[in-house]
Amino acid sequence: MKAYFVSLVVGVVVGVFYSVVNVKSPAPPTIALVGLLGMLGGEHLIPLVRTLFGFSVN
Repeated sequence: MKAYFVSLVVGVVVGVFYSVVNVKSPAPPTIALVGLLGMLGGEHLIPLVRTLFGFSVN
């Protein structure tokens, strides 16, 4: 949980910095969030398939 909190705080700090320096984010927020969602889904896909089909790693 600590990693999530640190990530959120760093994101807010960077967002405030971008606002102060009047710089746009390097990626459109919606596109970035969809990409992150895809990464999370892909990260959990293989363990899910292994669980569903009973494969084990030995």
